[in-house]
Amino acid sequence: MDAIAASVIAALKLMSGWEVLAVALAIAYLLLAIRENILCWLCAFASTAIYTVLFWNVSLLMESALNVYYMAMAVYGWYQWQHGSLPGGSLPITRWRWSTHSGVCLLIAALTLVSGFFLANHSSAAWPYVDSFTTWSSVIVTFMVARKVLENWLYWIVIDSVSVVLYFERGLALTSLLMAGYTVMAIVGYITWRRHWQGENGHDLAVA
Repeated sequence: MDAIAASVIAALKLMSGWEVLAVALAIAYLLLAIRENILCWLCAFASTAIYTVLFWNVSLLMESALNVYYMAMAVYGWYQWQHGSLPGGSLPITRWRWSTHSGVCLLIAALTLVSGFFLANHSSAAWPYVDSFTTWSSVIVTFMVARKVLENWLYWIVIDSVSVVLYFERGLALTSLLMAGYTVMAIVGYITWRRHWQGENGHDLAVA
């Protein structure tokens, strides 16, 4: 525990003001998303814009590119939540059929295997398959958040839990701790959205 605490303190000392702001905005995004507050997308856009530059400056080009995608999804999410299908323009929480989720899981698995194999054989990437899994699943599940699909939180619980181990193993203790917090917030998010969805639809668990 002392080693973990020392790693966290050391990581905090190395954090720039921009990185602290990006983390704060990322946390604000999740908290607002749980409350279905459209301002979450503004926080997401600002946070990912900062991370795009930060990752580029430390030569993490793929991570930088991924955050450009997140910026685009923040704009898409704002539009979807602002111009939804309910009167007044709001977007309702929906559920996907399990057959749809099966297709999503197969797609994630296929992309993970392809990119993981490529990275394992043509790069020095650490944990290529795990890294590929968290990346591709995050790309797909971010779209689910923008569409207000209830089960997105279940995916994030898995993604964030895996990320805790991945980042800790790579010595990123602070980021690992952040992912642990995200995992808890994802659980809260699922419970909160499910209650709201049931409040709008009674106890009917039929999926959209």
